[in-house]
Amino acid sequence: MLKEERQHAILNEVELHNRVLLTDLAEKLDVSIDTVRRDVKELDAENLLTKVHGGAVSLGFVNHSPARSNVYALDKKVGIAKKASTLLRNNSVILIDGGTTCLELARLLPTNIKLTCFTLSLPVAMELLGKPNVETIFIGGTLSRDSQIAVGANTINALAQIKVDYSFIGTGYVDAEFGLTEFDWEVVQTKKAVINASKKTVLLCISEKLNSQHRFKTCDLNVISTMVTELEPWDKKLDAFKNMNIQLL
Repeated sequence: MLKEERQHAILNEVELHNRVLLTDLAEKLDVSIDTVRRDVKELDAENLLTKVHGGAVSLGFVNHSPARSNVYALDKKVGIAKKASTLLRNNSVILIDGGTTCLELARLLPTNIKLTCFTLSLPVAMELLGKPNVETIFIGGTLSRDSQIAVGANTINALAQIKVDYSFIGTGYVDAEFGLTEFDWEVVQTKKAVINASKKTVLLCISEKLNSQHRFKTCDLNVISTMVTELEPWDKKLDAFKNMNIQLL
């Protein structure tokens, strides 16, 4: 594989999953970690991604600018957010997770619906402050420098004290058989707490993440009430999910 092809593949992985490990990139591309590290360093110097310890994150994940020019597949994520917003009801108590798709949902919340909204995402909380009919409650904890999301024991303990009508979450990887997974154990524990704090959980996921999995399991798919993608529910790409006890939107 040529260097240009390799770096293009690295960018695709980073943009799709927001955060990736050097070890995973090396395994996927069948090259050494040193080679991947050099590629990531070059891509960081070209301002195409952000190099972090042991991996890389997408610019759209760490740079929540009003222009959102660095957000991968923005049109698809906006479409998912519009679909998800139809689930909202007046006076509901909801929780919005972190990540670029969840942030689009926060931006698109209807101004005429009164909501109480918990979030552990600093960018989502800042967006919600502009919604006059939304009471925003930020769940604190150790704030991740990469994602600006609260994680850790304090966050999990706070989540254990609430029960929301709906939580809207993202995921790094989703598979019909293996469920939702992440590469970060601490993120998994926080997402488990979010799900436990919810009467119903709605997964917001672009279709490119379907049929992918990683090391640490968040939950089985049947724990999720609704999965929202940019696809129509009858799309063939969703065939593996159609016989499961989950609403496709």
